Amino acid sequence: MNNLKRNNILLLLLIFTGSIFANIRLPKLISNGMVLQCDSKVKIWGWADSLEKIAITIDGKNYKTTSTENGDWQLTLVPHKAGGPFSMIIEGNNRLEIKDILFGEVWLCSGQSNMELPMRRVKPLYEDEIKQANNQLIRYFEVPKKYNFKNPEKDYLSGNWQSVNPLSILDFSAVSYFFGTALFQKYHVPIGLINASLGGSPIEAWMSEDALKEFPNQLNEAYKFRNDDLIKQIESSDKARINTWYKTSVDKDEGEKNGYSQPGFDDSNCLSMKIPGYWANTTLGNINGVVWFRREFEVSQEDSGKPASLNLGRIVDADSVFINGKFIGNITYQYPPRRYKVPQGVLLAGKNIIVARIVNNSGKGGFVLDKPYELKVGNHVVDLKSDWKMKPGCTMPPLEGETFIRWKPMGLYNAMIAPLLNYAIKGTIWYQGESNTGKPDEYAKLFPALILGWRKNFEQGDFPFLFVQLPNFMESKSQPSESNWAETRESQLKTLSVPNTAMVVTIDIGEWNDIHPLDKQDVGNRLALAARKLAYNDSKVVYSGPLYKSMKVTDRKIELTFSQIGSGLEAKGQIELNGFAIAGADRKFVWAKAEIKNNKVIVWNNEVQSPVLVRYAWADNPDGANLFNKDGLPASPFTAELK
Repeated sequence: MNNLKRNNILLLLLIFTGSIFANIRLPKLISNGMVLQCDSKVKIWGWADSLEKIAITIDGKNYKTTSTENGDWQLTLVPHKAGGPFSMIIEGNNRLEIKDILFGEVWLCSGQSNMELPMRRVKPLYEDEIKQANNQLIRYFEVPKKYNFKNPEKDYLSGNWQSVNPLSILDFSAVSYFFGTALFQKYHVPIGLINASLGGSPIEAWMSEDALKEFPNQLNEAYKFRNDDLIKQIESSDKARINTWYKTSVDKDEGEKNGYSQPGFDDSNCLSMKIPGYWANTTLGNINGVVWFRREFEVSQEDSGKPASLNLGRIVDADSVFINGKFIGNITYQYPPRRYKVPQGVLLAGKNIIVARIVNNSGKGGFVLDKPYELKVGNHVVDLKSDWKMKPGCTMPPLEGETFIRWKPMGLYNAMIAPLLNYAIKGTIWYQGESNTGKPDEYAKLFPALILGWRKNFEQGDFPFLFVQLPNFMESKSQPSESNWAETRESQLKTLSVPNTAMVVTIDIGEWNDIHPLDKQDVGNRLALAARKLAYNDSKVVYSGPLYKSMKVTDRKIELTFSQIGSGLEAKGQIELNGFAIAGADRKFVWAKAEIKNNKVIVWNNEVQSPVLVRYAWADNPDGANLFNKDGLPASPFTAELK
């Protein structure tokens, strides 16, 4: 046999042998820097060759197992007290070492955009917090955003554990960071935060196939999207339609053709509009398409050429911003705050021109009210809330919305929750519901089903499930009215009937003009109070605001009793108690007087002779509702009827 043949045979043998003896492989969660749940049995799992012997060593303890014929393996570590760091050696056909392991408290953080929202978005509120962030004992794992309608996945495509520092913290979920920080400051043990959340996602996207069986419409929708060809067809059609709309808006845009963005453009014949505001409320009317805005402002000789910070609040929908003809930046959808850095050398002494090209694809376009609109340069601030010149670039038909396949039922559960079912956790924090406000009655059934389904599939008992009730949002109403947001809050309140759950009320820390309120520290801190009670059995902590308990009617007045009154009830910030409405048998609600007596609330309206219904904070934005306990926690909105 010549050398060439011998070498080829050896090469084939090496390839064949390599295919037989598969190396041990670990899930992305089992990696350097991980936090394992302390004081609990912890599973370590992975994949290997068929019937391969696996040995693990950690902190002087040895564990052994053998993989199945399919190559799956797992073993369970005995409970370990909080501490570390440790290393773990895993040996089979190959040898792996996992370093910098901590034992501590592991929390799953899930939901939609208000859980997803990173510290980067709330940076203006927490500049010092971010600059000083440095904690090796708080670790964070970001679950990749993916969907799968066909089957639960076993692992993530990517992911790694990060500790807190001024750079990494910018990508941390703000709610989960403040929650974890509050727990660390109380208990001084390592904290592991696993963030599995996705903006805009409805609750059914996070539910398993089994949990959806009692919701046939949702389950059939999930099955529908097991068809890859259907997904490709929808995505292709959506992409073509959306691209055509935006390309046409550019091709038709008179502003692009005629240099509206340039300082020398003659804007003497332009319309005028007060910013902030919406052009639907001007003579331009409620058009969709492209509208240009221009404004002059003065800069001193001292500040000329200096870098600056531009804040244009929030804009519906997309914007491109120019100063003195130079492109400053753009954002392509309505929700993020418009914070732009103006480079050195752009600002001139004397007159300057700022131009914003706004693209609105549906609804009312413009500048969101009650947001900051200003330019900061040196020690000076230029207030941009004033009249701007306005000129339409082109008018377009409303753009039909995208089909968000990633939000369909079951998809996020299979791809983002299923791979971590083996991972031991202390509990879950959940912030979601905005995307289900269209059907609050359905949410009242879906939410408990999600909690029970997760507990069943995690096989870790009735772990604490802490959730955030929807905050105040949208314009306040002068008269009592119906509200899907209020009904959704009621559905969330009812979910407290599920054992070992707690709810955080946030109707006092939202923003009427922003579905993503920036105050995430209070949210995280309130969740931590709930964790102290449910997860850590702190019997002394006041973890909830007042919750409606019962009512009775005496002398045309309703007497309300509450649980979770803590140190007592109070009308926060005012002598008068606000936010209550009552109705008689005609079910027509009117505002009511209310007062606190002996830690009960008495509610009445002299025009309602026989009240049978009462509501508190029943609105999209229950502005002024001020029933709290003296421990600083707000009462939950509720509706109740005399039985």
